[in-house]
Amino acid sequence: MSPSLVVLTDFFAVSNRALSYAAGLALPLQAHLVLLHVRHDGLLAPAEYRSSRTRSGVKKTEHALEQLAATQPVPTHVDVSEEYLPDAVQAVVRRYHPLLLVLGRPGMANAPEEIIVSTAMDLLRHAPSPLLVVPTVGWDSFPPRRLLLAVDGEPFQLTQSQNVVRHLLQATQGTLDVVHVADAAETRPDAVTLLHHLRQNDLAADVTDPSRLHTLVRHRVVEGVLEEAARLEADLLVVVARRHSLLGSLFHRSVTAQLIQDSPIPVLLLPAED
Repeated sequence: MSPSLVVLTDFFAVSNRALSYAAGLALPLQAHLVLLHVRHDGLLAPAEYRSSRTRSGVKKTEHALEQLAATQPVPTHVDVSEEYLPDAVQAVVRRYHPLLLVLGRPGMANAPEEIIVSTAMDLLRHAPSPLLVVPTVGWDSFPPRRLLLAVDGEPFQLTQSQNVVRHLLQATQGTLDVVHVADAAETRPDAVTLLHHLRQNDLAADVTDPSRLHTLVRHRVVEGVLEEAARLEADLLVVVARRHSLLGSLFHRSVTAQLIQDSPIPVLLLPAED
């Protein structure tokens, strides 16, 4: 069976952003799509678009999703869940073992930015699979071929999610650069140490080129990462999401959360052990 990408669907931006992006990834990956629609979620099924609990309302929703699936360039399956979001995603991960989950930023004009951070946090905590967050505007290049991995300089152990990076690089003949942003007082790890961390996680077939490692000194880590992404013309930002940072208030103040909110390019979150 071909690998799958699970797209968390809504009826706003997904049809022309997150879903388009996922389909663009699925083609070179030779993957199929799963459209997961959760009826009882404020992001994916907001009140003004939520079907009534009548048979006709349910049928109408399912028909709209099937029509959406039929227009995709790869085989696409629809999965409608009556569970709440974390439980629904856990179930779909067990069922399909996807390469990654795809989440679009909300298309509603009045949606607070924090909602996408909260949703990402819930997903990573309850279903620790690679999570791709696609912005509603600002990107125009897919599939991605210039990946930039942001690291904090500390050792990390990915939770069986490194394969998605290898798959992407192999399928698109892409490149992987690495950036570490430190403040002036921080001891910067040397290239040998950073390369060792990457090799331990088998992130790419060839991670021996020191010219692919970039170290910056900045007061604000997020600004440094996004500055380097712009300089390198990266089209996908890869971030290691450590388990301890997924605690509520800590996550909302974390570099990961700020990158989800501020990055003009898609962000791929890789769950890691502490």
